[in-house]
Amino acid sequence: MKKIGVLSLQGDVSEHVSSMEKAVKRRELDASVEAVSSKEKLKDVDALVIPGGESTTIGKLIHIYGLAEVIRGLVDEDKPVMGTCAGMILLASRMEDNRYALDLMNLDVERNAFGRQRESFEKDINIKGFRGKYPAVFIRAPAIRRTWGVCEPMAEVDGRGVMAKQGNLIVLSFHPELVPDTRIQELFLGLLD
Repeated sequence: MKKIGVLSLQGDVSEHVSSMEKAVKRRELDASVEAVSSKEKLKDVDALVIPGGESTTIGKLIHIYGLAEVIRGLVDEDKPVMGTCAGMILLASRMEDNRYALDLMNLDVERNAFGRQRESFEKDINIKGFRGKYPAVFIRAPAIRRTWGVCEPMAEVDGRGVMAKQGNLIVLSFHPELVPDTRIQELFLGLLD
């Protein structure tokens, strides 16, 4: 049985667990989904989601609890890792004042690119490889300024990148755990095959 972990330090953890469980059922996978926050549990996962929340807080906690090297180890082992919103900021190589960056993806990110909390919005977007539009929810969303190397842009809004994939890593500016559409989670789970 595969284990999918949702990093449980801060942010919308329970929503990610629920939406990933729905995707596991839809794909008929032999997998469990659980919130993880210790080194031991993190080392035991086959895939990891780093949720949205407050990126500085999550980043500090990753470093305080010594989880950065464990997360890097998962990536080195080609285990799928998905970062949403704050998770995207933490996985990026470049961003202003990102001392907690894990530096795992070839992308440059801008925090709060679409505005603060009150400028949050929903928008149907096109995602490379998806049929039909995807109902994306943006909350204090970052944006991808640029990608390089093998990092592939997959979606944009108003000329700004909002989704990218690099090997077994996927990042999103938006929150797939807040909509009933599980195509993002299913794409991520497909990386386990």
